[in-house]
Amino acid sequence: MRGADLVTIWHVPQLSRGWWPVFLRNLRVWRKLALPSLIGNIAEPLIWLVALGYGMGALIGQIEVRGQSVPYILFLASGSVCMSAMNAASFEALYSAFSRMQVQRTWDGIMNAPVNLDSIVLAEMLWAAFKALFSATIILGVILALGISHSPKLLVAWPILVLTGIAFACIALIFNALAQNYDFFTYYFTLFLTPMTFLSGVFFPLEQLPAVVRAVAPWLPLTNAVELVRPLMMGQWPEAPLRHLALLAAYTVVAFWIALALTRRRFRA
Repeated sequence: MRGADLVTIWHVPQLSRGWWPVFLRNLRVWRKLALPSLIGNIAEPLIWLVALGYGMGALIGQIEVRGQSVPYILFLASGSVCMSAMNAASFEALYSAFSRMQVQRTWDGIMNAPVNLDSIVLAEMLWAAFKALFSATIILGVILALGISHSPKLLVAWPILVLTGIAFACIALIFNALAQNYDFFTYYFTLFLTPMTFLSGVFFPLEQLPAVVRAVAPWLPLTNAVELVRPLMMGQWPEAPLRHLALLAAYTVVAFWIALALTRRRFRA
């Protein structure tokens, strides 16, 4: 790639209000397929929550968290809601966004209107974050209905889950810009999301991990989301919230800029 092209794809995002019609378009299409989409997004975290929470939870009983003994299902529930936001945002920003970009050529059609590529990428990111929040809210509703947690501090978890969805949507859009087919996304889920799920304190405390893993885990985006949400579900305030929020924000900004640059390069190829 020539130097001039390299500078062009990395220039400051040129965003406009054109993202809003794109977002609404995705919403109207999704409304026709809302039920199957909803089942697909929340089935897995609900299965983890019920099967492990009640099954393994009966064997484990109480677990020590921040000097407080809590039921294992409460420990798992706080990780499951973050995992739900991560999976919903990732799936939407990968498979669905790729379908609109590459298979259906919806993005090409939109750019015939006065909407630029940067605004389309922004709309896709925000739409994936909305799907993440929607799925996480359903999981929170189940947690409340089952009496796992009744902490009023759960209201504070909503903006955290929005930021979590945005961060993972931005990361997924990087892989969307690089993909040539759907099979490429298997690498992302198998080599990135699945290992991170087991290394971020979703299923067991980080203190039980080897020292090398404990040194890496605090820098993973899912770990920071869990560290913010879990105390809220326990009726406590997170420790070092600014650090966790700053890391999630940093992932969001850097990943969005990279995703935007790679998407620009793809459309200029």
